[in-house]
Amino acid sequence: MDLELDGKTGLVTGASSGIGRGIALGLAKEGVRLALVARRVERLEEVANEIAAAGGVRPTIIGADFLDPTSPLVIATTAADALGVIEILVNNAGGSRSFSISTGDAEWEEAMTLNFVRHRQLTSALLPAMIAHGYGRIINITGKSEPEGINGAYAAKAAMHSWAKGLSREVGKFGITVNSVPPGRIVSEQILRNFTPEHREWQSEHEIPVGEYGQPEDVAALVTFLASSRARYLTGTVIPVDGGLRRYQF
Repeated sequence: MDLELDGKTGLVTGASSGIGRGIALGLAKEGVRLALVARRVERLEEVANEIAAAGGVRPTIIGADFLDPTSPLVIATTAADALGVIEILVNNAGGSRSFSISTGDAEWEEAMTLNFVRHRQLTSALLPAMIAHGYGRIINITGKSEPEGINGAYAAKAAMHSWAKGLSREVGKFGITVNSVPPGRIVSEQILRNFTPEHREWQSEHEIPVGEYGQPEDVAALVTFLASSRARYLTGTVIPVDGGLRRYQF
């Protein structure tokens, strides 16, 4: 299937490793001209070099810390200067924040800022150009809706789902779709750091119907489709990529 992505422009946050890296590679393979954002610029350079070596257009590199309040405007301005109108935005940056009932406001504010507020602000900075252009794809990499305890990221990702649904109803008439993709157990630095090989083996056998942890390219496959014109009638959705791990019906 021709996804009609060749020559489109895109921005991927948290693109230095794991899911973000996989998404960047997947979009670049389809011909998307990219701006890649993360704190670790040297890792972004590695991704950019890999894309260029495979025959793609070398991405624009943007080093940014999402906790910096100036980052959304800096990212949006730098990306637009390099690529013009950003047609595809993948909000992927973030991180788990396991809390207790006594966790204070500062930690909660950091978790919400990293996992929700900056994405909302970056999207708002890019939306006027998308609206004027008459085309846009906003894809949020979020998280599961089955909290196992108190986690700042879970609360922030729930906010993302609610905000994205509302936004989709406002911008659909401009040719812009807004969708969310909560990954399951996808192999990444964070997963390898937080879960032992023994736990991963047990969970793959007992809790994941397809029998294994996923790979970044499994998420990238869906994101690439959602970024395309073929997905014009998909908006306001939450589509897990988790090998069947989630147990709710819909």
